[in-house]
Amino acid sequence: MVFPSENRPLTPAEDAPPPLPPELAGTLAGLEGAGEAPPRREPSGVPRTRTSAVWFGVWAGALGLILLIIFVAQNTGNVRLSFLWLDGQLSLALAMLIAGVCGALIAMAVAAVRIIQLRRLVRRRR
Repeated sequence: MVFPSENRPLTPAEDAPPPLPPELAGTLAGLEGAGEAPPRREPSGVPRTRTSAVWFGVWAGALGLILLIIFVAQNTGNVRLSFLWLDGQLSLALAMLIAGVCGALIAMAVAAVRIIQLRRLVRRRR
C-alpha cells in the first residue's frame, strides 16, 4: 500500500524538524548543555590487586567443586550408552561430566580458531 505522502517529493522546509517550544529549548530535548556534571567522588574502598583476584578465584573454584560433589552424589545411577562402536554402562554423573567437558573443548576450539583469524587480520592491516 502506498501512502499519498510517499508519492510527492519532500521540500527542504519539510526535511527540517519543527522548532521546539520555548520551555524545552534549553533542556536536553533541545540538545543544549544541562549544566556542569557533579564532581566525581574518589572510591573509598581498598584498590583491587592480583592477590584479591586470586582469592576470589579460589573461593569460586571451591564453590564449584562443592556443587560438583553434590551433583555426582545425586546422580550415581548407571546408564547404558552407545556411541559409534562403543557400548557400555557408565555412571550418569560421569557421562554428563564427560559430555560437558567435550562441549567445552569444542567451544574452546571454535574460539581459538576465531582468535587466530582475528590476529591474522590485525597483522595484515599493520
